Amino acid sequence: MRKILFILLGILFGVVMYKAEAASWFRIYEMFNFQSFHMYGFIGTALVVGVIAVQLIKRTHAKDVDGGDIVIADKAKSIPRYLIGGILFGLGWALVGACPGPIFVLLGAGVYPMLIVIAFALLGTYLYGLLKHKLPH
Repeated sequence: MRKILFILLGILFGVVMYKAEAASWFRIYEMFNFQSFHMYGFIGTALVVGVIAVQLIKRTHAKDVDGGDIVIADKAKSIPRYLIGGILFGLGWALVGACPGPIFVLLGAGVYPMLIVIAFALLGTYLYGLLKHKLPH
C-alpha cells in the first residue's frame, strides 16, 4: 500500500511540474535569457522548501519510512568539485533542455526521445560511481 502512495505522489509531482511548465524547454530558455521570472520563482520556491525540510529533518531527528534514522552527511567543500560538476550539469541541461527531474516528466508527457536522455543519465551516474575515487574532492 505504501508503494502505491509513493507512486501516486510521484505522478502528482510530475503533473504539477508539467502544468507549471517547469519541464518546458521554452520556459528554461526564457529563464536563461532573463525574459521570464516564472522559472526563477519555481526554482526559488523549491530551494526554500528544501532548506526548510532539511532543517526540520535534522532538528527533529526524523525517521525514514522504514523507521531508520535519516543521516545527512556534510559535503566536502572544494572549488574543482563544484566547478567541474556545475559545468557538466549546466552543459547537460542546456543540451537536453531539462534537468534530471523533468526528463521523467517529459517522458510521461509522451516525449519519447527522453528515453535516450534517461539511458545516458543512468550511464553517466554509473560511470561516476566507478570513477568517483579518481575525481577531485
